[in-house]
Amino acid sequence: MSYEKAVKAIAATDGIVEQATEHELAAAAAHADLTGMFTCPHTGVALAVLTKLIKRGVIKSSDKTVVISTAHGLKFTDFKVGYHESKLEEVTSEYANPAVHLPADADVVKAEIEKRLG
Repeated sequence: MSYEKAVKAIAATDGIVEQATEHELAAAAAHADLTGMFTCPHTGVALAVLTKLIKRGVIKSSDKTVVISTAHGLKFTDFKVGYHESKLEEVTSEYANPAVHLPADADVVKAEIEKRLG
């Protein structure tokens, strides 16, 4: 039933269908996370496709586009950790931000922050 509804909606709106690879969706999700979002892989697909369509000129800079996030990244912690630890198959973690394990010492944490800020 969902397939038929999707086909009908695409036809009615002169829509298009596009896909994203595992690498593309993971990179798009991680890139969005740099802005403070914590996206799910499903939203990563939508963002990856959005980027593709912009690059191809299908979506113009004057167009208004909405991407609806259907879940939160907290539902997919294994995916998030795997990405940032470069442990996902077929994915290059170009936006990896691996965890740093520090002792519970405010001075050590402060020094690490200062080091990373340069």
